[in-house]
Amino acid sequence: MKRLPKLVSTNKNMKPNKNKINNEILHVVTVSFVINHFFGNQFNYLRSKNGKNYHLACSSSKELHELSNTLKFIPFEVEITRSINPLKDLKAIISIYKYIKKNNISTVIGHTPKGGLVAMTAAFLARTEERIYFRHGIIYETSTGFKRFLMKNIDRLTGFFAKKVVCVSNSVKQISERDRLNKASKNIVLGMGTCNGINTSTKFNPDYKNKNQLDELRSKYNIRKDNVVGYIGRLVKDKGIDELILAWEIVNSKFPDSQLLLVGPIEERDSISSYSKKVIAENPSIIFIDFVIDASPFFSLMNIFVLPTYREGFPTVALEASSMELPVLITKATGCTEAIIDNKTGIYITYDVNDIAKKIIYYMENEEIALEHGRQGRIFVNGNFEETKVWDLISAELKI
Repeated sequence: MKRLPKLVSTNKNMKPNKNKINNEILHVVTVSFVINHFFGNQFNYLRSKNGKNYHLACSSSKELHELSNTLKFIPFEVEITRSINPLKDLKAIISIYKYIKKNNISTVIGHTPKGGLVAMTAAFLARTEERIYFRHGIIYETSTGFKRFLMKNIDRLTGFFAKKVVCVSNSVKQISERDRLNKASKNIVLGMGTCNGINTSTKFNPDYKNKNQLDELRSKYNIRKDNVVGYIGRLVKDKGIDELILAWEIVNSKFPDSQLLLVGPIEERDSISSYSKKVIAENPSIIFIDFVIDASPFFSLMNIFVLPTYREGFPTVALEASSMELPVLITKATGCTEAIIDNKTGIYITYDVNDIAKKIIYYMENEEIALEHGRQGRIFVNGNFEETKVWDLISAELKI
């Protein structure tokens, strides 16, 4: 007697096969400015190991498409505002939800509070299997009153929707657990921290300096070779720029030939003081570069790096500076205590203007100590934060 063939179910409500491998991964960020910083060549590296496809949702920009070609990800334009805007936020959530469904996305990773909120909400509604939130910092840390209450609870909502929360430093993890932003069991720290690691082999390697390029930059901006103090990042109040400008006036009065090199945009959100803007524009010892796509060459024009920040998650820029053998002056803000070894790769500063000035001058007057701190900084970063080591942790712990 012949066996009857097995019937194939046509029930559309059948549960999907959980063992089926899905290769579509979606990252969500707010602005293209962070793409190189958050990912670098991560997608190419991971794809060579797992064969997965990487999508990246971000607000529209020319840079998004340029980077998609070099970093090999599939770009998805969606307007994600950095400020709270209920209507635009809802539109972003709906757009991401539709994209998840259309492209059969199995893993959604949201970055920063706003990118995390819209990503985790959309992924939760779409019942995405893996929902990962990268908590790059504590956004409400310097806020007060209702704004602090609102920001904290937005982060709690994002943490609730996520299945895993990657804290970029142990400091961020401790605050997350103290403030009960999500279940402690969800929290992960990748190695010693950071979200992506540092390209110590070529991009942030002092042995790979392009002398012609540096000569051109020095000539273009009239940058000296000695006593150049540098800062790279957004020029906003939370980064301690107002204090840095006041401290610089003290330093420059003692060392008239010294220069302060500022690389990054002056933003209206969390704006620096009108006095700081005036000094930056008028003081000939201050060189303001504004936004650049690749700031890495500018480290080679500096002798000292300073970051008087009030709020971080993990200051990757400090690792970049150390990797370029620069001594680092940095505050003890969240995550910063994990970015240097005090009195070995850098020195802690306070928010006191005189303290910042005093320690800049200390390095200027003790060149051998500054050089040794820079050398030790590169050893520290190369041993603990080299990018492929972090990517291997991402692959092993997050399966992405």
